[in-house]
Amino acid sequence: MKFRRKAGATEPVADTAAETSAEAAGDLATGSARGAGTGPFDVSQVEGDGVDRADLGSVLVPAIADRELRLQVDEQSGQVRAVMLAGSDGACEFQAFAAPRHGDLWSDVRPQIAEDMARRGGQAVEREGRWGTELVCQMPVKRPDGTEATQPSRIIGINGDRWMLRASFLGRPAIDPDNTADWEDALAQVVVRRGEQAMPVGEPLPVKLPDDARRVR
Repeated sequence: MKFRRKAGATEPVADTAAETSAEAAGDLATGSARGAGTGPFDVSQVEGDGVDRADLGSVLVPAIADRELRLQVDEQSGQVRAVMLAGSDGACEFQAFAAPRHGDLWSDVRPQIAEDMARRGGQAVEREGRWGTELVCQMPVKRPDGTEATQPSRIIGINGDRWMLRASFLGRPAIDPDNTADWEDALAQVVVRRGEQAMPVGEPLPVKLPDDARRVR
């Protein structure tokens, strides 16, 4: 597991989900197509299974072959800004958010993400994937040398029990989604711990460094 400290805040995994009201989403049926034994999992589904997982508060991540768990941490506040699984051909960045019980927060958030992409000069198109409707995005970016490029990504939203997990695939799993089931299998091993505290719909669930990681400099 790698912990990278960064002085400035990184771009959040969520965009405008916090503006979504519980009333708008609370009466919708859940959009998750997950079966009972299909991840990502709620923490209640894995209690006592004996699997060792890195405990990051709202997300728990087991060791996954050929994937490195990386955390980007704000140097001043000590807060985790990004959680990522990285591999030789790409990466998957993810974060969990508070959601209404039996709601479909992803259906509310998805058009907001597409609109935000368009405002910033990019584009997002929908496709059907393993967890339902997802977004395939293209965003113009500038390289360190000042030249322009296009950053592809694939954004997935998975509705759980009072939570939504949002994941952004980068690299090969974004460019070739039909042939990167290994990356989706890695994401499916993530566990979400919602907690019992009341939170506004769309608010990011807190992520923390494991206690032993706080000694890393």
